[in-house]
Amino acid sequence: MKTLEILLKKGIITQQQVDESKREAQKTGLPFDKALVRLGFVSEEDIAKAIADEMGVPFMDLYGYVIDSDVIRLVPEETARKYKAIPLFKIGDSLTIAMANPQDVIAIDEIRRKSGFVTIEPVLSIEKYIDSSIEQYYGVSGSMEELVQGIKKVKSAVSDEAGADKLAEIAGEMPVIKLVNLIIMQAIKEKASDIHIEPGAGALMIRFRVDGVMNEVNELPKYLQSAVISRVKILSKMDIAERRRPQDGRFMIKMQDKEIDFRVSVFPTIHGENVVLRILDKSSAIVRLTELGMLAKDLQKYEEVIKRPYGIILVTGPTGSGKTTTIYSSLSAVNSIEKNIITIEDPVEYELPLVRQTQVNVKADLTFAAGLRSILRQDPDIIMVGEIRDRETAEIAVQASLTGHLVFSTLHTNDAPSAVTRLVDMGVEPFLISSSVIAIVAQRLVRTICPKCKTQYSPGEEELADLKIEKKEGLVFYRGEGCDKCKKTGYRGRIGIYEMLIMDENIRYLVMSKAPADEIRKCAISQGMRVLRDDGFEKAKNGITTVEEVLRVTEKD
Repeated sequence: MKTLEILLKKGIITQQQVDESKREAQKTGLPFDKALVRLGFVSEEDIAKAIADEMGVPFMDLYGYVIDSDVIRLVPEETARKYKAIPLFKIGDSLTIAMANPQDVIAIDEIRRKSGFVTIEPVLSIEKYIDSSIEQYYGVSGSMEELVQGIKKVKSAVSDEAGADKLAEIAGEMPVIKLVNLIIMQAIKEKASDIHIEPGAGALMIRFRVDGVMNEVNELPKYLQSAVISRVKILSKMDIAERRRPQDGRFMIKMQDKEIDFRVSVFPTIHGENVVLRILDKSSAIVRLTELGMLAKDLQKYEEVIKRPYGIILVTGPTGSGKTTTIYSSLSAVNSIEKNIITIEDPVEYELPLVRQTQVNVKADLTFAAGLRSILRQDPDIIMVGEIRDRETAEIAVQASLTGHLVFSTLHTNDAPSAVTRLVDMGVEPFLISSSVIAIVAQRLVRTICPKCKTQYSPGEEELADLKIEKKEGLVFYRGEGCDKCKKTGYRGRIGIYEMLIMDENIRYLVMSKAPADEIRKCAISQGMRVLRDDGFEKAKNGITTVEEVLRVTEKD
């Protein structure tokens, strides 16, 4: 069936639009479908989706889609160009291919033979995006060294005084695009949380933060600095001509069945603009409470607390300690069709089903305090405030909890008892704190031992002294020796360690008495609270993490 017949059959265009498009095609010499697009009656995507639906194959939008270099190598460049087809991803013995014509059986047979895959799953995509992807992924060699050689012409083309047009031109060169894509792909493969692009006096350093620890990945020639940074700024919709002010931006890429968000920060330094990309993988955002790492006794307490009808639950810790993950997991655990859950965040990092989420917007006067005040008029059962930063937000959160709402929020404090004194310092009355706060959870993230190279050992005297443990016969700890799976670090992945303060009559009395954090801490420990370091050591004894990791992220008691 022709494109015209498909579009008419599906009601996407009218006969009048067909007549106008035919006249435009005759006048300009354009193909009929191009004339339709030019006149604004449909988009290329509308046409492709309609054809895909008629063919009974999926449509794939390749704009912003990132393909693994290992997958690209499965289909030769000559075959990809010949049939306007590019491999997207593999699952088992099935290879998914984006094609301009998914019904070309000759092309599918040749791709099956050349790739060695039993099953070829064709999807339809827009031809110009297939061509662009072929140029992007086959146009230059895949190794970092050869890519750098391919961009040598940049060396004389870009100076520190280059204008926006010149920077945009260089940043749009295929080798530069390929290089930035390669950096991004490598970071995703290594499960990095952040990419750091750092200008130095004589080179451009690339570092990844993996499992909370920074690792150097590559050192690129200084002459690539403007090209690489400009490419990231273009992706993030920043002003590439502005190099003196900090800028923030974001972009999203599609990879297989995942959408990955990047929050980008650019900051001027004496050697050029420093760029940090925070990677937010939406598919791995929400974990169950049972997967956070709470020990059984603490998990039971926490599950009981979050089921209460009202009160404030605070999660505390420094930046990057996993507070947001804990709160999202908590909201998922209590989320149901019977509950109205509303959040105000800065920014909204992951979308939760059935939850109304809004983002702080200072320009629109939508602060945490203003947003929280409006949320209370939305008939919520549960409220999440991204962070309590000031007295106004704290007081509204307290009032919300006292009027029958369950409130989740975060604070930046080193331990659970300090959250109480932090609220007092903000100006919240102690009697209000004791009446509203029902639990405070402090947390850190520790790296977990790589399961492939995990070994046990007997701790030495000095190590036991740090742990305040007497030497016992048969006492063993665990560590990773380092292997290819963990890049010789001995660690793979992270888990939380927790300190959970549940408010009871004794703690409330101390809070109302304006007792210092140390006194509250001693009382909580006497009543069974496990401090961060002790929780970490328990996980070290269980072979989950190492003693060194626990000592690295916690303070001496």
